[in-house]
Amino acid sequence: MRRCRASIEAAKKLARALGVTLDYLGGETDGPVFDRKTAEREHVFALLDAFLAKSKMQAILK
Repeated sequence: MRRCRASIEAAKKLARALGVTLDYLGGETDGPVFDRKTAEREHVFALLDAFLAKSKMQAILK
């Protein structure tokens, strides 16, 4: 029982690190199912990318 619990905990950590669900890791869903936190993180990264691109463009045009 202890070994099984350790495997479940490892799977949870892996899913959390990858930003997917345990169902996805286990092959129970067709595609990754992202939670709200993952979606928000992607939006933040997209905004940062846009900001950096704008800053670079402004530096080039000066």
